[in-house]
Amino acid sequence: MEGAMPLRGVRVVELAGLAPGPFCGMVLADFGAQVVRVDRRDSPGDGSHLARGKRSLVLDLKRPRGAAVLRRLCSRADVVLEPFRPGVMEKLQLGPEILQQENPKLIYARLSGFGQSGRFSRVAGHDINYLALSGVLSKIGRSGENPYAPLNLLADFGGGGLMCALGIVMALFERTRSGKGQVIDANMVEGTAYLSSFLWKTQKLGLWEQPRGQNLLDDGAPFYTTYKTADGEFMAVGAIEPQFYELLIKGLGLKSDELPHQMSMTDWPEMKKKFADVFAKKTKAEWCQIFDGTDACVTPVLTFEEVVHHAHNKERGSFITDEEQGMSPRPAPLLLGTPAIPSSKRDPLLGEHTEEILKEFGFNQEEIDQLYSDKIIESNKLKANL
Repeated sequence: MEGAMPLRGVRVVELAGLAPGPFCGMVLADFGAQVVRVDRRDSPGDGSHLARGKRSLVLDLKRPRGAAVLRRLCSRADVVLEPFRPGVMEKLQLGPEILQQENPKLIYARLSGFGQSGRFSRVAGHDINYLALSGVLSKIGRSGENPYAPLNLLADFGGGGLMCALGIVMALFERTRSGKGQVIDANMVEGTAYLSSFLWKTQKLGLWEQPRGQNLLDDGAPFYTTYKTADGEFMAVGAIEPQFYELLIKGLGLKSDELPHQMSMTDWPEMKKKFADVFAKKTKAEWCQIFDGTDACVTPVLTFEEVVHHAHNKERGSFITDEEQGMSPRPAPLLLGTPAIPSSKRDPLLGEHTEEILKEFGFNQEEIDQLYSDKIIESNKLKANL
């Protein structure tokens, strides 16, 4: 069955890093790539827990012999994914010029915060910083309050890991024509900015003319926001089109001829209060009974516990269980002919597959023993068997 996955046969060498890189590697692994994660000897482990379907090899890249091992791995790989600040790989003698000279087919994916050039390229940052520099953060937040980041989802995973995975797949496709790999400069600032193209392209439409939190789609409109229910839960409302808005009003038990026009922005704060009063009178379950199956665009705000039991998600098998009974979302999108078959095994221990990976990549036992005794590599095989 696994033979049918879209990225089957693609060898990826992922240098261990924080969230965005591991997510990118996991997406590739979920869709069939063979992903080898190269961990540092002093690594505390994969704090991101995004290691599904990967194997781990522990290697000391700071020593020339360790860098030489990585060069040999990359000479047989299709993709190398590196998450460091610009210049780090070059310092280790692992830059794209060297690796692609040995393997012109290698796709060299560089996933950084600020990009490979520019004055910020070598400084530290996190999702919230990249979001801030992309311009997107200035748009998110309630009226009169500070902007706030929607967790670390947008820059790390949307503009970062996922955009990088897209770049890798496009480079793999291009390689079928040219026979050559290329360098990918994926970075979270530009990736996030690109995700926000709609905001840029709609500026002239007046969608964003009001201050933050007072526009149609940023929590300003009474028909595009969340409301608290009688039991302290929440409902999400997205009834933009007039015909959907009409169904919202009906479901709330209000009469539209007694209310201001839907698009009368000056009345929005007042309307929000009115809607809030109505929503507060019934529980989440009661509102679901009223709105489920209608086009009013009103949905419950589900917790992680609820979402896996929701009837729609269960019907589709949207969440999967691994062998340790952990639940997570099924890989998306669903390719009907060659779907992702995510591994259900536990995440690899650090260095669990050091030896088997090296053998696969052409190292003989003598070389491997020498690397062990010189402390260039480490294995965790013994611990795995206990």
